[in-house]
Order: sequence, then C-alpha cells, then structure tokens
Amino acid sequence: MTIARIIAQRGPSDIIACDVSTLVSEAVSILATKRIGALPVLRGGKVAGIVSERDVIYRLADQGGACLDLPVEEIMTSPAITVEPGTLIDDALAMMTRRRFRHFPVVENGELIGFISIGDLVKYKMDEVQHEAEALRSYIQAG
Repeated sequence: MTIARIIAQRGPSDIIACDVSTLVSEAVSILATKRIGALPVLRGGKVAGIVSERDVIYRLADQGGACLDLPVEEIMTSPAITVEPGTLIDDALAMMTRRRFRHFPVVENGELIGFISIGDLVKYKMDEVQHEAEALRSYIQAG
C-alpha cells in the first residue's frame, strides 16, 4: 500500500505549515496549540524544510530563549526529506527508522500535498494487521 492511501481523506487545507519567515515563538505556539510535533516550512509555496520540537529544543539548549525571536529558517531541518504519494508505506517506515525522524512532507510535482507522521504509518499498519487477523479468523471459522 502507498502513502496516497493515508492522505486520500485529507485535503490541502488540512496541512498545517509555516513560512520560512515565521518566528520560532510563533511556530512553538502552533505546535503547542495543535498538539503536533512538526511543521513543514514553506518558501514561496515549496517545501524548504521541517521545524520540529527537537529543532526547537536543540536550539534552546544552545542559544537560550533568544532563539525564539529567530525565523524558523534558521533552526529548521533542511533540506526536508520528502515522499511522493506512490511511496510504499513499508519503504517510508524503513526510511524513518533508518534516518531517525518522524515526519514526511508528501510532495507531488514539487507541490506539498500532505504531511504524515510515523504515527499515521504505524496506525495504518496496525489496522492492516487487524484486518488480516479478522480475515483469517473468518476463514478458519468457515472451514
């Protein structure tokens, strides 16, 4: 199964993102208010990077509260590693595990069309396993 399956029920308006010029303090507020771990960062509508809780924590540890007045462009992880809708879910999970990150911008023809987390992928895999188990139980009970 592919990433397209996960984002099929979402629209572009469901993507919470920020611009490279957004202040870190504003990004922190968005992360906290929306209870999310990361935001895609856009420059001219294109993905320029990702700003995550980890990016903020690391910069706070290095620079203290002064980093809150910086634009996110100065603390974001860049370039962002992206996936396409046709990327296999197992491949995306493997990449997240190998590279030790938890979020992917989903890009098609250079445009941001979704943003997924490792939680989205794990939930999909768990649902898939449950459906397979139910199918096996039905098969065994019918036989």
